[in-house]
This record gives sequence, C-alpha cells and structure tokens, in this order.
Amino acid sequence: MKLVFLDKATLGNDINLNLFNKFGEVKIYETTTKEQSLSRVKNCDIVITNKVVITKEIMDNSSIKLICIAATGTNNVDLEYAKSRGIQVKNVSNYSTSSVAQHTFALALELIEKTNYYTDYVKNGNWEKSKIFTHIEKPFNELENKNWGIIGLGSIGKKVATIAKSFDCNVSYYSTSNMNKDTNYKMLSLKELLKTSDIISIHCPLNDNTYKLLNKSNLHTIKDGAILLNLGRGGIINESDLAETLDSKDLYCGLDVLEIEPIQKNNPLNFIKNKHKLIITPHIGWSSIEARNRLVVGIIKNIEEYLK
Repeated sequence: MKLVFLDKATLGNDINLNLFNKFGEVKIYETTTKEQSLSRVKNCDIVITNKVVITKEIMDNSSIKLICIAATGTNNVDLEYAKSRGIQVKNVSNYSTSSVAQHTFALALELIEKTNYYTDYVKNGNWEKSKIFTHIEKPFNELENKNWGIIGLGSIGKKVATIAKSFDCNVSYYSTSNMNKDTNYKMLSLKELLKTSDIISIHCPLNDNTYKLLNKSNLHTIKDGAILLNLGRGGIINESDLAETLDSKDLYCGLDVLEIEPIQKNNPLNFIKNKHKLIITPHIGWSSIEARNRLVVGIIKNIEEYLK
C-alpha cells in the first residue's frame, strides 16, 4: 500500500509516525497547498489529511481508496461524492475531549483570576517595592456558585459540565439541535442562558443552525461581567459584532477558534480598545500531547479496520 500524509505539521514535531510504516510505503509532507494536492495523492491508496481539502477533482483523478481525516470534523471531504466513488472516509472522534475541556478552564481561570496581570506585576519588580505583603489591584472572583452555561452538550460539553460541577458551579445548557435532553443539567433557551450565565462556553459543531449563532442581536443580552468562551468553531460567533460588544459593554472573552485561521491582519478583534478583555489562543485546545497520540492511534486503527 502507498500512504501519504499531506499536512504532518498540524500534528507537531513530537509525535512518532513510524507506526505507519507497517502498512507500506509512506510519504510525509509537512504542508500541502491546493495546487500540490493532486500530484501528491495521485498514485496513493491511502491519504491522511487534517485540513487539506480532498476535492471531487482529486478523487476523480487518483487511485485513492481510503481517506483518513486526522481530526473529528469531516468538512474538508465531500462525503457523499466519496461514497459514490467507493472511497471510504474515516475520522477520529473523542480523542481531544479532555484536552479541550482542560483548555476551556485554562482560559476561564485566566480571565477570572487575571493571572497574567499579577505575574507581570512580580516580573516587572513591582512587588519587591511594595510596602505590604499582597497586591489586590485587580479583584477576582471564585467559580463557586457561579452559573456556567454550556452551548452544545456533547462529549466535550459534558466533560466541561462535570468539571464545572466540581468547582460547585450551577450548570445549565442550550441544545443547538434541540435533541439533547440531558436530565442531569437544566436545559435553557439560548436567550435565558445568555441572560443568566456568569460563564458561557461553546462546544457545539458549526452547521446551518449554529453559524453566527451569537451576533449583535443577542451578544448585548449577555450578563454584565460575564465570560464568553468559544472552544467550538469560529463561525459560531460573528467576530465583528463581538469586537463591537467587547468595547461597548462589560464582557470578557476567551477564543481558541476563529472563522478564518490563522487569524487575518484585518480581523476586527485585532483592533478592540479593551484588549485586556480578550484572550485568543491559536486553536490549541485539541492538541495536548496525549490527545495527539490518541489521534495517531485512532488513525492507525481506522487503517487496520479498512485492511481487514
């Protein structure tokens, strides 16, 4: 079998891919452009891709038999067309649940406790000049008894809910599909969740129901002083409306995803006045070492199942 990995750089340099050699000849590319895709997959049996798009043209002009997506999302492959061509497509689910949940709390706790401000206070030599033992210029709150609202109570949302409960938060959720009826937590309308939550975390998929779910029509209804976290997909929040809201009301925000990644120079979030109210990380929530190793194991299992 001939295998090709089109965008190995998305998995980092600390992950061992030697296990793929047992399947046959392996070609690994750090990144692949749209123009390079067809020539690189043309004579391969198995294609491994994270974000490189496999188009109808590529499927029509190659010998691909199996597409392994190094992620959970499958929007970079036309699944129906692949099926019509007899090409199997396999993704990996639930490998990053713990990692994303952990990053959710990393963002939440930074925004709540303002840790960067206090560590900078020490690093800049200000504490050593102090006449008292402490410095509480930026007051912070506890998570206990805060209302934590979750948008999208899938596997990641449930993990976040469990951790939030361990902090003694009051957990509620909004089901974007209106099909989740989890009786462990209170289900609210989106309007009620935004109005009553102290922390709001987004963990739902991006689809027709969730595209720009949060926008100028409802962002202003979020409770004053609340924290908004997006660990789902960037398109769920209208970024122009969010930038305007961050400068016009008492709202704090942590984002690990944006609609266009990497961030563009002209993204309105780059130009907000109140920069201390926003944290953006470069889509790393999924990528703990453990999660990336689980992802590789999942890809290998998918290939093994195909070859049975």
